[in-house]
This record gives sequence, structure tokens and C-alpha cells, in this order.
Amino acid sequence: MTPERPNSVSRLRASDADREAVVEQLQEAAAEGRIDLDELDVRLGQALGAKTFAELEPLTADLAPAPRNATEPLVLEGGIHGLARTGRWKVPARIDVDGGMGGAKLDFTQTETRLREIELEVNGQMGGVVVVVPRGWAAETDDVRPGMGGFKDRTRGERLPGAPLLRLTGSGGMGGVVVRHPNIWERWKLRRGKRR
Repeated sequence: MTPERPNSVSRLRASDADREAVVEQLQEAAAEGRIDLDELDVRLGQALGAKTFAELEPLTADLAPAPRNATEPLVLEGGIHGLARTGRWKVPARIDVDGGMGGAKLDFTQTETRLREIELEVNGQMGGVVVVVPRGWAAETDDVRPGMGGFKDRTRGERLPGAPLLRLTGSGGMGGVVVRHPNIWERWKLRRGKRR
């Protein structure tokens, strides 16, 4: 039997940024009428006084995301030469990505978004699709069919308060689909970029 990890995310100390993210979500929920002002005051007090993620998590656990809008999805196609969406880019609520023959890579590690959920439809086709998410983001992948190329979810860890949930649908196709965190090379490039 594997012992419980003492450093699980829920036991970690929360930062000011973590508390502010929860405060922002609570204020948005109140503006949308999902909680009243009295409840907002109570939860804001608890959020500002929270020391750990375990204290923050219950404050937003019952807040459903705002209704999805009917905007057109961002459509990305790998085509013959492949496609990579990396660096800083604006994340919409819905994305359709097709690996085509050259493959497609979607990297969320340098993006900034206030979206609570992002819908991502993937189709591996021949070239496959790679999706890279920061640690702390969660991926819901039950609705992805493996196809011939297969589907791999290599993400791990708990979803941090205020972090998006990526809802994936679609198929691995021939080339397969992989969802993962940044690898060693990608982490090195991120650290190098921050030092400049």
C-alpha cells in the first residue's frame, strides 16, 4: 500500500495569488447571481484568511461555470507541414484541433486565461496531436476515443484553485493524442525565458 504523500497539493500553503484567484471567482459568481451578497461576504472572509489549498477548495467547489457562449471555436489544422501554437496566445472557450498529416501541438504553459473551463476537441488524424498544460491545470479526458493511434493522458496532480479545467473530446485517429505537462526541455526554455 502506497503511503499518502505528505506534500499533496491540498496541504500546500496558499499564496496571495491563489487567494486572489478565488476572490475573483467568488466576485464573478456573485455578479452572475449564483451566490448572494451575504454569502459572498462570508466566503471572501474565509478566502482571505485561508492558509492552505484545502481551505480554499470548498469555497468554489459548488460554483458551476458560467453558461457557455455560442461563439465560434478556434480551429487549428496541422495540414501537411504541421502546426504549433506556443508562447503567449489568447485562449478561447472552445478549440478544435486537427493533426492533419504534419501533426499539431497546442502548448498552454505561457498562456494567461480567466476561463474556468476550456472545451478542446481533438482529432489526431495521421500526424497526431500533443497538448501541453501547466501543472495545476486539470484535464477531463473520458470522452476521447483512442482510435488506432491511441490516447495518453500523462497529466497528474490536483487542480489548483482558479486553474482551468480542460474538457477534451474527439479521437486519437491514426497519429494519436497525448496530453501532458511540460517536459525537461520545455521547462528549461521557460526558465531561460523568465531570466531575460
